[in-house]
Amino acid sequence: MANNKSAVKRIKINERNRLVNRTYKGNVKSIIKVYLDNLKAYELSKTDENKSKVDESLKLAYSRIDKATKRNVFHKNKAARKKSQLANCLKMI
Repeated sequence: MANNKSAVKRIKINERNRLVNRTYKGNVKSIIKVYLDNLKAYELSKTDENKSKVDESLKLAYSRIDKATKRNVFHKNKAARKKSQLANCLKMI
C-alpha cells in the first residue's frame, strides 16, 4: 500500500494508463485475428476477392499497430516485429 500522496497518485495514473493501453492492445489483437482468418480463406481459395480482403486487413493491422506505437503502448521494435511477422505470414502462402 502507498505511504505518501505521490505514491497514491502514481497508482491512480498507472491504473488509468493500463486501461487505455488495454483498449489499444485489444484492437491490435482483434484485427490480427481478422487478418489471419482472411489469410486462411485466401489460402484455401485464391480469388481476387479474398486477396483484396487480406490486403485491406493487413493495411488496417499496420495502421492500428502504428497508432499504438505512437501512443507508447508498444515499443517501436515490438511494433516492427509484429508487422514483420504479419508480412511473413502472407509471404509463406
